[in-house]
Amino acid sequence: MTRLWPFSLIPLMLLLLGSNAPTDPPTDAKGTRALKREFRAVWVATFHNIDWPKSKGMNTAAQKREFLALLKRQKANGMNAVVVQVRPSGDALYPSRLAPWSEYLTGIQGKPPSYDPLAFMIEAAHEENMEFHAWFNPFRAISHVSFSSVAPYNIAKKRPDWTFKYGQRIYLNPGKPQVRKYLTNVIAEVVNKYDIDGIHFDDYFYPYPKDGEVLDDSKTFLQYREAGQDVHAWRRSNIDAFISSVSDTIRKNKPHVKFGISPVGVWRNARQDARGPRVRSTFSSYDVLHADVRKWLEKGWIDYVAPQLYFNMNHPTADYSVLVPWWARNSFGKHVYIGQAMFKVKDPQSASWRDPFELPRQLKFNLRYPQVKGSIFYSASSFNGNPHSVESVLRRDRYKYPALVPSMSWKDSIPPLAPQSLKGKNFDDGTIGLTWDAPEPAEDGQQAHYYVIYRFGKEEAIDMEAPAYILGITRKTHFIDANPRPETDYTYVVTAVDRLHNESKSVAAAFLSSHTKPPVTAPIERTRTVDSDVGSFKKTVPYYKQ
Repeated sequence: MTRLWPFSLIPLMLLLLGSNAPTDPPTDAKGTRALKREFRAVWVATFHNIDWPKSKGMNTAAQKREFLALLKRQKANGMNAVVVQVRPSGDALYPSRLAPWSEYLTGIQGKPPSYDPLAFMIEAAHEENMEFHAWFNPFRAISHVSFSSVAPYNIAKKRPDWTFKYGQRIYLNPGKPQVRKYLTNVIAEVVNKYDIDGIHFDDYFYPYPKDGEVLDDSKTFLQYREAGQDVHAWRRSNIDAFISSVSDTIRKNKPHVKFGISPVGVWRNARQDARGPRVRSTFSSYDVLHADVRKWLEKGWIDYVAPQLYFNMNHPTADYSVLVPWWARNSFGKHVYIGQAMFKVKDPQSASWRDPFELPRQLKFNLRYPQVKGSIFYSASSFNGNPHSVESVLRRDRYKYPALVPSMSWKDSIPPLAPQSLKGKNFDDGTIGLTWDAPEPAEDGQQAHYYVIYRFGKEEAIDMEAPAYILGITRKTHFIDANPRPETDYTYVVTAVDRLHNESKSVAAAFLSSHTKPPVTAPIERTRTVDSDVGSFKKTVPYYKQ
């Protein structure tokens, strides 16, 4: 935020606080303490225009306005990340040499929009200090053989020998090494070209079974199977090889980019495998979709898992209260983000989901397990209408305070250096301004990515693990405390945080004697334009008048 600084200097004391990087805060038995670190995200589905854009063929300005409104709403809900579908079905929401433009943008696959949607969305998310995870559906090539718009250079058209038909869809065949290499290159193109924070796959690997349909990959099986493999073990080995390849590619090109998978909620039943949860689900990722997600966690191929636990508490065959602790126990030191069924809150199909306390009860239950580092809600449009007052619950209670994204020590454990030269300034309108200098790069070469500003009253203890004291989070090196209380002394603490959310071990603090001006009135909103490489954003900022 650019601002002139006609100020009087405030008495200032520069301190260094803390010798260790902050850790995730403890919670009591009821999970009542707010978490300082928690992944809070929504899935934004572009497939069939579920969440964004609302319809095919919207003009560029309308698409941008709609996405910015989506971000603003979810930021107000307390979210710190979005997971956006950028490859719904053999296509791309970005200019690609490997896939045609998505029909969900312009209505015709291969027809380009007048801008780069992915670049725009990443820039907009980062402007809100939200992570952007690029969500791919890798193997679906044509969503419907009769109704999909298909460009001539869709890979399914160019290489029909790489595909098989199942139901009304065309899939890329995971059993072919050429397919796995092609899809790894699809991921590498985005990783190398865009400033994304994560790569995300959902639950679609081999197709969901359909009555009366036979998945015919027998020729590929006979060509590529290893001795002793049955078809199911072979299919799992194909998906294993793909996940391992993508993992290696991400780490080779941009080690800070995270890799996450969102499988169906049940890995295997205990009756099939003693390592599985004690549920009675007839559907599992391991046996049906040939996705051994537990193995990927154990091998360290992925950084987080977001199981789709779209079940209610005490569900007769897939009890939420059984599955959450199972995933926590089987995380192998990686992060677990629970996939929450916001769509069932929006459109309840059972008495359990008509209970307005079902989702809040689940979010509270998650706090019992330290391995559970957050939630992803499916999906963004399910929040429309504030069903069961979920948005109100998040804003006033569960997500009342901001949260930092949890750090991943296996990717980066070195915190940045502390900000330097913190200064405070009184303005004539009663606000207090802070400025500081960015620190030098840390020993691993990483720079500060953003800053966290805390505010403590004169008599309050410095508690860096209580998010209630977080006044703001910014990527700039200045900040305005827009509404300090008159005749109150504050200690302001500013920390630096790196790309993977390690917070500085030592922090700069300033003791500021507050102004003695009368209380300020409610803010008048003023809108200004912020220019970026991918377009202009309208940003509303508060202006306080005496």
